[in-house]
Amino acid sequence: MNEKSNGSSRRRFLAAAGAVAASCGTTAAPDHHDGKPFRIDVQSHMYPPPVLDFMMTRGDVPRAYKKDDTYYTITGEWHRRVRPQHMDVDAKLADMDKAGIQTTALSINDPGPERFGADAPKVARLAHDFIGDVIKAHPSRFFGLATLPLYHMDESLRELDRCVDKLGFRGILLYSNLAGRFPDEDEFRPLFRRAEEIGVPILLHPAYPTTYEAVKGRSMIAGLGLMFDTTIALARIILAGILDETPRLKLLCPHVGGTLPYLIGRIDHQTQVLKRGAENISKPPSEYLRQIYLDAVSPISLGIKYGYDFVGPDRLLYASDHPWVDPNLIVSNIEELQLPADHKQKIYTENAIKLFRL
Repeated sequence: MNEKSNGSSRRRFLAAAGAVAASCGTTAAPDHHDGKPFRIDVQSHMYPPPVLDFMMTRGDVPRAYKKDDTYYTITGEWHRRVRPQHMDVDAKLADMDKAGIQTTALSINDPGPERFGADAPKVARLAHDFIGDVIKAHPSRFFGLATLPLYHMDESLRELDRCVDKLGFRGILLYSNLAGRFPDEDEFRPLFRRAEEIGVPILLHPAYPTTYEAVKGRSMIAGLGLMFDTTIALARIILAGILDETPRLKLLCPHVGGTLPYLIGRIDHQTQVLKRGAENISKPPSEYLRQIYLDAVSPISLGIKYGYDFVGPDRLLYASDHPWVDPNLIVSNIEELQLPADHKQKIYTENAIKLFRL
């Protein structure tokens, strides 16, 4: 990372965190200070208005349209309403304040640049410039995750360098499928190598699901389809041997890992006992999964508890998935678990500070 170019925003964040830490005798920001919560949110989204405006000009999907003064996006067959907090930074800040969130990782929402063909690099730059401006205006409140035009790999790697060195970004958002192809394929491997080389984490986030036809009935696209997509992508990354090829790679999976933590025993049995799919790995899949970070976005506390028990307090991070989810819902679910105070501090702040080098 270019520490000089990012120095100003980093110093401001550390000044805020350090002042709180010093007052409480800790080495990182605690989860409360003077009765006020102090949290870091590692998954929160915006639809950059410049990207929506560009999508409004398109005849082909993905595109956007307006109905009753509300934006909608179309990806594949899926129409999604754009919420006010997706575009309004002040509205997002207000919701952060209500949930005691000091700092938030900002990323765009599906559709990603990879779906825009020749315009993919342009869409990525529009999105990143917008997020970069938000960071510049609120350097202690936001940091960015880059979403790259991965069918244009050379441009993707240059754009990643620009985001990290010039715009104050601290990681990458990688979609679970790239316009229908999974990110473990050979074409996309340079991204994992570069992320390991420069030490930035990858957030593996669900996209328009490859199972869309199976889940569009009964409105199960978001409820099941997105979670299955993350599960498939993460399992493929493990079984492809990517974590052996890039052992220092920092990988974060949202929504408590999709469904993979619940199914990993079956994957272990398939690979270790039945010898199916083990040709690229050197240890049981569950061991790789335990070295991956999970975020705590689950609307049921038992889901968070399972992730906590599986990876431990050092690899579980608070996140909101705002504005799709009320940040206070996740806070309530974490609090319901009655975890030790030092473990909650890790989940709310310390793990994010270490992982994203804040």
